[in-house]
Amino acid sequence: MVDVGDDAPDFTAPLANGDVDSFTLSEHLDEAPLVLAFFPGAFTGVCTTEMCTFQDQLAGFEDVGATVYGVSVDSPFSLNEFREKNGLEFGLVSDFNKEIIDDYGVRMDFEDLGVYGVAKRSVFVVNEDGEVTWSWVSDDPGVEPDYEAVKEAAAAAE
Repeated sequence: MVDVGDDAPDFTAPLANGDVDSFTLSEHLDEAPLVLAFFPGAFTGVCTTEMCTFQDQLAGFEDVGATVYGVSVDSPFSLNEFREKNGLEFGLVSDFNKEIIDDYGVRMDFEDLGVYGVAKRSVFVVNEDGEVTWSWVSDDPGVEPDYEAVKEAAAAAE
């Protein structure tokens, strides 16, 4: 699993931002600190609450110069619908091929539901050098991150 002090694994994936664009992490380090908020699935209860909370607090992240991106294994088309339905103004990265969750070590399964290969609810803060300066990973998909701690970590990212 990726930890503080590690180089953030670079990736290129579809970005749902109203359209579908290509997003390469290393090409967006000038937007750092980057907050990568991994979530198990669009249109689910806790995930909707989490992404809407990031939206509600987006101005606070922007105030500290941070850029927020959600990341899930949903298709970019589903993510665009999710963005629109919930009024999300930040981009959502589609890890449809499940490569990013593997590179970051945050893959989980809901075996009892027959659902395999979704993102653990987790957050990584990446600085302009591409280094992970803060991380939080939950094995319980019902637990949300401490948003204030994420904001403080983004403000402190160097």
